[in-house]
Amino acid sequence: MQTLGLLVAAYLLGSVPIGFMVGKARGVDLRRVGSGNTGTTNVYRALGLRIALVVFALDACKGLVAARLLPALVSSGEPAVRLGVRLGIAVIVGSLASVFMRFRGGKGVAVAVGVFIGLVPLETAICLALWAVLVLIFKYVSLGSICGAVALPVLVAVFGSGRPAANPVFYLSVAAAALVVLTHRSNIKRLLSGTENRIGRLKERPQ
Repeated sequence: MQTLGLLVAAYLLGSVPIGFMVGKARGVDLRRVGSGNTGTTNVYRALGLRIALVVFALDACKGLVAARLLPALVSSGEPAVRLGVRLGIAVIVGSLASVFMRFRGGKGVAVAVGVFIGLVPLETAICLALWAVLVLIFKYVSLGSICGAVALPVLVAVFGSGRPAANPVFYLSVAAAALVVLTHRSNIKRLLSGTENRIGRLKERPQ
């Protein structure tokens, strides 16, 4: 019962629509701007870089709390890493399908970053560095997000102790990478066609 309660708590935590609430506080309904997404990129489009960074950080904190702090609150008899993975899944699902937003939400990238900071900080730091380098060079946020997500399971397999098949974080990283690719399908099409939005031009076309 403790674990079930934590899973519900993690889902509800992920469901808190921080981007939407910040937008509303600034007089902007993100559902009616750009892509209609309540995630960081659409916040950037509507409200600027500083507010987008704040929203990203707060969303990442949700993932970190779920994966790292919530497991420490109970003694469920389940290994902390395995419980952290399960709670990480719940908080990511909450961010994608918020019960407070009629089961809509963002793309889950920021929350997933927080989850993996809690579970595999070194590998996540490398992926964040890769994201930053790609965004600085090519000016495509989506390209950095996709490449960083795809690199994560490789890094988990390389740096993780023991066989990847025995590491639940590896499976979560594979699922997260697949999810990022899936939710960025339209971005991938625009990257291939050369019509994707670059940083500084986000207001020109919906992403």
